[in-house]
Amino acid sequence: MPSLKTPEQSDRWSDLMPLMTWQLWLARDLVTQYRLPWQSVTIALSPGRVAQSIFSLLIQIGTPASSPKQRGKSNGRAIGFKCTPRTRYPVAKKTYSRPKKQQQTA
Repeated sequence: MPSLKTPEQSDRWSDLMPLMTWQLWLARDLVTQYRLPWQSVTIALSPGRVAQSIFSLLIQIGTPASSPKQRGKSNGRAIGFKCTPRTRYPVAKKTYSRPKKQQQTA
């Protein structure tokens, strides 16, 4: 259970949970059962089993996102590119002045 701090977050969570449950319920006929070795084979999948098996369905559906960029050594700067020196600003120094002692008259 998430720790929600504001009433708006609680409302969003309350709206989100039934939608997620309905999606899992509707997807139960579309997924092939993926079970761990110690789990028994069941005909009617629970929402938890559907969530466990939905990865294959997500692979079939695909994604609208573009493929990730290659990792490794970068191409570097373009040939002839001149870096402009960064703007330098004066250092702001704040001094601490101690309060002056008052002389006591006797």
